[in-house]
Amino acid sequence: MKKQDLGTLLQSKSYPGRGIALGRSANGKYAVAAYFIMGRSVNSRNRVFVEDGEGIRTEAFDPSKMEDPSLIIYAPVRVLGSKTIVSNGDQTDTIYEGLDHQFTFEQSLRSRRYEPDGPNYTPRISGVIHLKDGDFNYALSILKSADGNPDTDHRFTFTYSPAAAGTGHFISTYIDDGNPLPSFEGEPLPVSIPDDIDSFTDTIWTSLNEENKVSLFVRYIDVETGKYETRIVNKHK
Repeated sequence: MKKQDLGTLLQSKSYPGRGIALGRSANGKYAVAAYFIMGRSVNSRNRVFVEDGEGIRTEAFDPSKMEDPSLIIYAPVRVLGSKTIVSNGDQTDTIYEGLDHQFTFEQSLRSRRYEPDGPNYTPRISGVIHLKDGDFNYALSILKSADGNPDTDHRFTFTYSPAAAGTGHFISTYIDDGNPLPSFEGEPLPVSIPDDIDSFTDTIWTSLNEENKVSLFVRYIDVETGKYETRIVNKHK
């Protein structure tokens, strides 16, 4: 599959929903993680990312406008030793606890399925970066209904080892806008990963649909030292 420019890919979609990109910078020095959220409803748009230890969590920008927090308030990013976990829901905690008990990434997700928000049945998308011996690998997962049929689960895990310089993989909850929203299909899309965290952050944020974008997290992790830089962008400030 041909590598794409993530900015161009996002510009072609008004509502990919939530998206994860994991990969390696072009100079090979950094493991890279990006996660964004979008929203169509007032409740979904009423959110910001805030730092929480080494990870982040979502919280209501205006608590008085919060309606149902069940699927929108969670920790999208958590860190367990040399592993950075990213997801679009509270399965971040499920993965963290599973890895902490020596389960694999895939095993940790076996107790979870898509979100209970029919008729969309939003997929649960998740990723993990694992630094080891001066290098790293990463994996992405999607748990989804069978083409909108809630009685059957489709479960996919994609592993990239070792991570190739200048290349990442992107997965989102939806193909694009629709009613019901069409779930992501196929393999994660290969995308280019630049060396500079600020340019990558700006590319993603400016390429997301202005009306629907809500928040963005980007992290560059030094593969040798484990030290990292983080950028958080919120539409509500």
